[in-house]
Amino acid sequence: MVLKLLIAEDEDIIRNGMEKYIRLHTERFTQIYTAKNGGEALDLVFKHRPDILLLDMQMPVKNGIAVMQEMKRAQITPEIIVLSGFDEFSFAQQALRFGVRDYLLKPVRSSDILKLLLLVADEIEGVEADGGRQEEKSSFHIVDRAREYVEEHYGEELTLQKVADVVGISAGYLSSQFSQHLDCGFIDYLNKIRVEHACAYLKQNYFKTYEIAYKVGYRDEKYFSRVFKKLTGMSPSEYKSRP
Repeated sequence: MVLKLLIAEDEDIIRNGMEKYIRLHTERFTQIYTAKNGGEALDLVFKHRPDILLLDMQMPVKNGIAVMQEMKRAQITPEIIVLSGFDEFSFAQQALRFGVRDYLLKPVRSSDILKLLLLVADEIEGVEADGGRQEEKSSFHIVDRAREYVEEHYGEELTLQKVADVVGISAGYLSSQFSQHLDCGFIDYLNKIRVEHACAYLKQNYFKTYEIAYKVGYRDEKYFSRVFKKLTGMSPSEYKSRP
């Protein structure tokens, strides 16, 4: 079955990040459309009739409530998952009147959004997930658990084998799943996470480079500097001295 998803979100980083994450982790949606405001969202709804709409409540041109009102008038009824930065009963109450599938408060993890999207997709298709789809969910779950462990323990001495033991699979299988689902190897992903945290420390300007290297999991300052430059295009000292 052809499934179409529309992501309506005015923040570029969130919208583009969600689209990239969903494309990377599942092939369930044959088409993913994006809109940066309520007007664009309605244009895409009328043109493409998405099956699922991931809808931000606060957008320029037309907010989420206005978008749902116009869809209802046009008798277009995709499954709607609302994203909102406002924990206000009035917003939730209005959204529920339009039969939204779920109401998520920001910030919300991309992995949680994807899990909900896959659940809704299963319900639309009227299946409980066949063997192949169950395998996809299972492999995604493995990678998600491994990724979460890395992001929580990046400052420790991590190896592929150690993380594989934590999630209960072989190192070889975990390596293949990282390449398949994240489009990079385990070491590349670990370095990426460590360098992201190193950048945050460098911006604070509280610690020396060797201290930061140790904090993010490197025991060799020179190796840390080489990895940092490879990923950012500049040395830690150059990054730190940026205006």
